[in-house]
Amino acid sequence: MPGTRKLGRPTAHRRAMLRGMVTYLLENGSVETTLTRAKEVRSLAEKMITCGKKNTLASRRQALAFITKEEVVNKLFNEIAPKYADRNGGYTAIYKLGPRRGDAAETAIIKLVD
Repeated sequence: MPGTRKLGRPTAHRRAMLRGMVTYLLENGSVETTLTRAKEVRSLAEKMITCGKKNTLASRRQALAFITKEEVVNKLFNEIAPKYADRNGGYTAIYKLGPRRGDAAETAIIKLVD
């Protein structure tokens, strides 16, 4: 079930962090982070891309309420979502990188699928 991981943060901090990571992922195409964060970001990013595929005013407002940059929302609706028009989910891929040097946390890269 998505959204159940607490990630060691209070609710507001966790939500702001995930919003920022989803925005960065949609803006740049990939993010390097820990594996558990990548799994959380995946579910939220895929929901935003599904919103973009609907391309209605209501879905655009939903995306604007979650994504922190307006130009990223425009990119989502004009470039990213049309690319996945014939695809039913699975818009992102997670690649494991191995342990992080400082604390041995499992790191991963999350990317948008081509």
